[in-house]
Amino acid sequence: MRDADVVVVGMGAAGLSLAHRMAARHPRDAARVLLLDAPAGRLRPPERTWCYWEAPGGEYDAVLTASWDRLRVHGPDGRPVEVATAPYRYKMLRSADLERLVAYRTEGLPGWTRAEATVRTVRDVPGGAEACGTGADGRERAWTGRWVFDSRPPHPLPPARTTWWQVFSGWYLRTGHAAFDPAVADLMDFRTPQPAQGLSFGYVLPIGPRDALVEYTEFRRTPPAAAAYDAMLRQYATGVLGLTDWQVTAAEHGAIPMTDARFPRRAGRSVFRVGTAGGATRPATGYTFAGTRRQTAAVADALERGRVPVPPAAHRPRARAMDAVLLRALDTGRVDGPQLLTRLWRSVPAARLLGFLDGTASPAADLMVGLRTPVLPMLRTAAELPFVRRRSPPPAA
Repeated sequence: MRDADVVVVGMGAAGLSLAHRMAARHPRDAARVLLLDAPAGRLRPPERTWCYWEAPGGEYDAVLTASWDRLRVHGPDGRPVEVATAPYRYKMLRSADLERLVAYRTEGLPGWTRAEATVRTVRDVPGGAEACGTGADGRERAWTGRWVFDSRPPHPLPPARTTWWQVFSGWYLRTGHAAFDPAVADLMDFRTPQPAQGLSFGYVLPIGPRDALVEYTEFRRTPPAAAAYDAMLRQYATGVLGLTDWQVTAAEHGAIPMTDARFPRRAGRSVFRVGTAGGATRPATGYTFAGTRRQTAAVADALERGRVPVPPAAHRPRARAMDAVLLRALDTGRVDGPQLLTRLWRSVPAARLLGFLDGTASPAADLMVGLRTPVLPMLRTAAELPFVRRRSPPPAA
């Protein structure tokens, strides 16, 4: 007898999003659902902040930390460009708040259970699939379901023509005086020292006049250790933002793969991958949350209709192809990342650019954005890309 109809492995962004969607869409007696979360420690996802843009009135609006309708980008020359995001808002959601929302939505639902487990393998078995590992009591066991959704980070990454890592270090800061403008979020600040290969930028999400999440981010092939990022973050906070009187109230670190690898979304007859493991990360930007939400919405709809719940591709083939070209152009040094991104924000209407970055723009809109890039280097890169071999990438530091 199965433990559940649906087993979700991992309670990061993808697992939480899928649980929330299933709880909202399914009748109370529709399915038995088992949520498997890693025990406290290195396997459990650390607290994270997820940001995305959408129109007001979204499903998570009640638990947002903050949102903005104006964004700012500082070019390498220091000149800022400030844009209005209408009809979108840029939204900030903390993982702890999404966890509380999911707990509230699922509490008391018949057939829903949540357990701590260290899952090592997920595989097909007759009549469904099983997740094997160690339970909270330290005993080895297997949890079975008709469908199992695996949201654990992929390891190792699949072979790719280009693989970069977006590595970031962020501090929640509280200052002794009003130092931030709560009406404007700084999406990219290229006044940071640029590495010899790759790019870097600062990121400021103001929650109030004295509170903000301040991050330092790099895109590069082989990132240094996390301690180096803390040093760069401190330099950004003091040297660029000019902050002198502040304390750290919370911190977060992370590494997101940016790769044109092919991520299989189906790992067996009854085993599926969602989130980063299912290709939800946008290769050229590292944005994952929007793609994850599209996947989990489609899965919840398929389960409700009694269909095989294969997660769809999170991004259109056209978007993935354009990202593969841009990654390669950055990797070869043919395109200067900070100059290109600043130019796009200065020359493309914000709503159109946000649709492009989200992969939801029309072909005509994508072409208009593409014409604002260095056309000849991009065409040269596109021509050589089919002949570049896919290789297994090195892991993050």
